Amino acid sequence: MAQQERAVKTRRTIIEAAAALFGEFGYNGTSTTDILERCGVTRGALYFHFPNKLSIADAVVALQDEALGPPEREVKVQAMIALSYQYAWGLMYDPMLRGVVRLAVEQATYKKPDDLSYRGPKKAVLELLRQAERRGELLPGLELEAVAQFFVGSFTGVQVLSEASTGRQDLPERVTEMWRIILPGLVTPGILTRLRIPDLPGGTRPDGRLSA
Repeated sequence: MAQQERAVKTRRTIIEAAAALFGEFGYNGTSTTDILERCGVTRGALYFHFPNKLSIADAVVALQDEALGPPEREVKVQAMIALSYQYAWGLMYDPMLRGVVRLAVEQATYKKPDDLSYRGPKKAVLELLRQAERRGELLPGLELEAVAQFFVGSFTGVQVLSEASTGRQDLPERVTEMWRIILPGLVTPGILTRLRIPDLPGGTRPDGRLSA
């Protein structure tokens, strides 16, 4: 059991180091040697867990699921809002999540034949939309798959623009703008009056200041 635990810990150490490096330097700008130097494991240990850099990148992308657990809210659209700010703050302060997202948007270098990097976010959003629909929170006639796809695309564009403009320092404000545009075409008037924007899980920002 101790050996198995060490193997799990070593694998996680490699993934976390790679994620941080991918976030800083991108896929092409990071080598397996860089990853080894950052995480401090032997080359043999790295190749025991991962045959190549691409497989490490795939494991990094899988980390995204850890950031996609929505906070509990009575109104499910409110849970979507809270999740979006939770993810935004993660992009600002979590090196691993920044690595995940940089891999997702740099498809020219981290080449994947499908939408692997976006499946997790779409699945999380779609589940919340289905719950919201069952509770009568959404306007009638919406195609939920299309809404989920649109939301993930919108958030991706917002964070890319924020990163280019301010290094993501204005990302929460841009997410707020996104929600103010989207919500009137998504939820019923009664639900719209109950929603709080922004909704930061825990009520505080990572730097300790109270949320808006």
